[in-house]
Amino acid sequence: MKGYFKQLAFAFIGTIAFACNQDDQSGASKTLQPRLPDSITSQKAEPEPNMFASVDVSPMDMSYFPVDYPKLKMANIKVAPPVARVIYSRPQLARRPLFNGIIKYGEPWRLGANEASEIQFYQPVRIQGKKINPGRYTIYGIPQPETWTIVLNSNVDTWGLKQDTTRDVARFEIPVVTNGASLEYFTMVFEKAENGANLVIAWADVVARLPLEF
Repeated sequence: MKGYFKQLAFAFIGTIAFACNQDDQSGASKTLQPRLPDSITSQKAEPEPNMFASVDVSPMDMSYFPVDYPKLKMANIKVAPPVARVIYSRPQLARRPLFNGIIKYGEPWRLGANEASEIQFYQPVRIQGKKINPGRYTIYGIPQPETWTIVLNSNVDTWGLKQDTTRDVARFEIPVVTNGASLEYFTMVFEKAENGANLVIAWADVVARLPLEF
């Protein structure tokens, strides 16, 4: 009789151990997600998980020209209407090499993470002599060691991993420079220029400028 209860106890313990192991494996399979090269997955659990949406480690950002236009408007400062706005998500290096680690020469890149990066023009502008009408465009790049091809595309409201080149509106080749300093986060901002503004595109030690005339 004692032997029977002993066998029963071992069987019960074995069942519990097996169930725990299955739960661990199941939990691991739920948390392991494919990592995209130009984005990263957070390795730290949120202190209080958000029931509506997880916190993205590539935060979305927005830049205007004139710079800080919404703040100037809110402060009732007399300022000209906006010319352009760019919306994009900001991946980080996270100790990875930029080229052949995150992006590759000669391959289209969404200039950010997550959704396709978007640029909006509120008035006509000229880029390298070509007139660009007001409107919303996705913007992506094709990097090379000394130049980047910057592309405006009409396929808005889409994910950024695959570009529909049949909807390209215009392509521009611009030089890139290395500035020595290294930016952890990918950055796009506008800066005032002699004939309008530049869209500054920068990450790691690489900086490119897309000139806008207006």
